Amino acid sequence: MTKRLKSKYKINRRLGVNLWGRPKSPVNVRDYRPGEHGQRRRKPSDYGLQLAAKQKLKGYYGNISERRFQRYYEEAVRRRGDMSENLIGVLERRLDAVVYRMKYVPTVFAARQFVNHGHIKVNGRRVNIPSYQVRDGDVVEIKEKSRELPLVLDAIESPERDVPEYMDVDPKKMRGTFIRQPKLADVPYPVQMEPNLVIEYYSR
Repeated sequence: MTKRLKSKYKINRRLGVNLWGRPKSPVNVRDYRPGEHGQRRRKPSDYGLQLAAKQKLKGYYGNISERRFQRYYEEAVRRRGDMSENLIGVLERRLDAVVYRMKYVPTVFAARQFVNHGHIKVNGRRVNIPSYQVRDGDVVEIKEKSRELPLVLDAIESPERDVPEYMDVDPKKMRGTFIRQPKLADVPYPVQMEPNLVIEYYSR
């Protein structure tokens, strides 16, 4: 088990939100930070709000490393259009995020591991890089030998999440198409995300 997987609920406690909307999250019972002084409430500074927004978005996608997350910011700045929307688009094009959205696995951490272990094909070719950027029209499917895994069957049948409209998934064939890049309003985040504050954080 990876260090990221072990500490996923610590991310929730630290940020004080149920980041993935899971019913087992400890935040549902204790909505304050861990530690002796966790229940103290302080009004955050502008910098604190920006940092929290960055940590929320970074943590949601499997606790992406700081270096890679900064690259995503730089990519969002390079592209035309709204930088906040661009950042969300880059993150939602990650292959592990797409696998999670298509409900092939129950969590984004499981999605990363699932892709790493070679269970996913993109346009008929095996891809084992979680950060791989999926393009419009790409077909993402589970390898035939992996389709009977209990993890997959449970995730597909789970009523906990719905597949968003910017993807078209056939759960019986375990194959889906990434239709288009979503806007912030299209992404089914369980908590409010503020990519505009993330942009402000890095542009200081």
